Amino acid sequence: MLDLRLIRNDYEGVAAGLARRGIDLAQLEAVRILDAELRELTVKRDALRAEIRTVSNEVGKLFRDKRGDEAKDLQAHSKALGADEKDLDATAEQISAKLRDQLLRIPNIPAVDCPDGFAEQDNVILEVKGFDPDGYAECQRMPHWEIGEDLGILDVERAVKMSGSMFVMYRKQGAQLVRALCQLALDRNSDLYEELRPPTLVRTDTMVATGHLPKFAEEAYEVDHDGLWAIPTAEVPLTSLGRDEVYPEAVLPQRFVAHTSCFRREAGSAGKDTRGLLRVHEFDKVELLSYCSAPQATDIHAEILERALALISDLGLPHRILDLCAGDLGASAKRTFDIEVYAPGVDNWLEVSSVSWFGDYQARRANLRYKPSQGSGTEILNTLNGSALAVPRVWAALVETYRQPDGSIEIPDPLRPYMRGRTHITGD
Repeated sequence: MLDLRLIRNDYEGVAAGLARRGIDLAQLEAVRILDAELRELTVKRDALRAEIRTVSNEVGKLFRDKRGDEAKDLQAHSKALGADEKDLDATAEQISAKLRDQLLRIPNIPAVDCPDGFAEQDNVILEVKGFDPDGYAECQRMPHWEIGEDLGILDVERAVKMSGSMFVMYRKQGAQLVRALCQLALDRNSDLYEELRPPTLVRTDTMVATGHLPKFAEEAYEVDHDGLWAIPTAEVPLTSLGRDEVYPEAVLPQRFVAHTSCFRREAGSAGKDTRGLLRVHEFDKVELLSYCSAPQATDIHAEILERALALISDLGLPHRILDLCAGDLGASAKRTFDIEVYAPGVDNWLEVSSVSWFGDYQARRANLRYKPSQGSGTEILNTLNGSALAVPRVWAALVETYRQPDGSIEIPDPLRPYMRGRTHITGD
């Protein structure tokens, strides 16, 4: 969340930054009002507490001086003051809770160099590689769900029977391809990133730490009975890995990689293309995440983007990089680069990775801190993350791109060591 001191000291600057997102600034104004009320109440409460201490000392002095009647009268006054202080404290706690709730719902301030704009059409295309719109054969223009059905490697019908709409099941070499993609992503990043396998179910405060709650509760799967949530991405548990801890500056940056199942309700997707693997409720993903100091953030952002791009490039998939405009950023992000691959069977660009810098927005929620090598005190960390590889859309683009005239799918060289020696997916 945003630093309350920043809102106090530079309200107009914060408002200008948030206005670039095109959001209603009423929430920010509510924060200012609640903060002013809380500070006023705190001053009154603290003054009462000081008066109570003074009166208590005077009561003690009167008893020592054998002036009991005066002491009892003053005790009654102290008791009345105590009741007033208790009421003020309860009111302050209520306002503090409202203030925190408002802060949790306000998005991050876009970075200065984030492009202006309010919707996806305002995103800036930085680079396009390997794409030739006229370079695709007829065999590559079949959508992946038809290819999967023909080869028996994607079974949507039975998945829906078991779990409902927007769930899918991979079979035979289709399932092997899922595992191969994830293992390739892990192997390519284990040289520098520590591999973890975090829990798939997390507590509410873990979801709050990344900004997925409270604002986006409708997108998440909640396990009501246990007060747990199914993670929408490994970013959620990895961000809370160091919660309430203090890192020495010398060990920064911290780098993590994790393969998990991810769960998203895709609420509000009515009217959008939900066929095949374009929007699913459960999927596999390998995530990269880093904690670092603010001066390290630019280099780490570039590093994560480079690693995600390297995988897509080595798989031979035409792709492009988008610099997201302020209005299209995720709520927690300051700056995001999206990687999209072209899928010829659906004739569309598919987002396969968002590489984001969050500044100290998430770290403030999670209380992620580090101790500078010089000076005293602690500083709040920066967090960054990106998908090393998200399976469904990469799987879809790969199956369509590498489909051969005989209906088989050629397996790209980097994946062959993980596909039990196969060079083609034939469905047998």
